[in-house]
Amino acid sequence: MNRARFVFAATLVGATFVASLAFAQAQTTPDPLTTPTLAGKKFTAPLRGQADLELLQPVTKKDPKTNMVTTTIVVKNVSNAPIARLTVDETWYDDKGNTLPGGRGVINGLLQPNETQTIKIETPYNPKMRSNNWNFSHANGTVKAKKVAKLDGTTGKEPATKTASSKTTTKKK
Repeated sequence: MNRARFVFAATLVGATFVASLAFAQAQTTPDPLTTPTLAGKKFTAPLRGQADLELLQPVTKKDPKTNMVTTTIVVKNVSNAPIARLTVDETWYDDKGNTLPGGRGVINGLLQPNETQTIKIETPYNPKMRSNNWNFSHANGTVKAKKVAKLDGTTGKEPATKTASSKTTTKKK
């Protein structure tokens, strides 16, 4: 009977040893469901506080088909960190300076350093609209926006009229 107990104990110890090796080996292979999404990737935290931004002169146009006023603003992040959820609030005024309803444009996600994107703001047309103002902000603070004639790496706005040298002349007969 002692011999049967010894064989049973030896089998139990061996099985425990083999199971522990298999369990340890199973833990060394990473589970794709539990590995972090950003594992091995470089991540820069979004900017907190004041962000610096460059923008081209905004272009505002009325669309007679939809009866909407659309403002398009091309912006560039000149800060050293990403800007989270850049927002532009447009306020309209009548000829007496009274406030009229405006619109809002948003860049969802991050605007990376030196990245250029376009923000589109749509506002229902009001015949009293005379002038407008833009207020920039982001998820973690304020924005210091500076208008520039041309953004580095972009072509900017084409001139509205041709230069004098590009005019064609017709010959008189």
